[in-house]
Amino acid sequence: MDLYTAILGPSDGPEFHGALHRLEHADAVDLLRLPRADLARRRLRATTEAGHDIAIALPRDERLFDGAVLKLDEAGALVVRVEAEDWLRVRPSGAEAALRLGYHAGNLHWRVRFENSDLLVALEGPESRYRDRLVDLVADGTCTIVEEDEA
Repeated sequence: MDLYTAILGPSDGPEFHGALHRLEHADAVDLLRLPRADLARRRLRATTEAGHDIAIALPRDERLFDGAVLKLDEAGALVVRVEAEDWLRVRPSGAEAALRLGYHAGNLHWRVRFENSDLLVALEGPESRYRDRLVDLVADGTCTIVEEDEA
């Protein structure tokens, strides 16, 4: 098991571009795919796409990010990639409903973002779990869950 204790830099940095390009053509760039929630972790064990077991132990002042280069040498590279994130779009029925929905999402510690008047909730588990938590607010007309094809 390889241990990584530092981030070399971002994969799109000019100092890495040439080397990563050459290694990609040689099929020597391994990826570590992580869910967004794991980016906050400084210590973790994982398996890369190529099947290598690795451990990461970063200092407190370093954080993983999409494109973080953990290894780069003549033999190959290891780059962190963040898995695509799914969002649940919730539309409040008005200003008062928006406050109630925001309070509800805050109490549940959901990670959210806003798009116009819609609240987008990051799905960090099964979507059904989030829908179940919203069932009463949907039933009383406080909000609606907007399906992707309706957005």
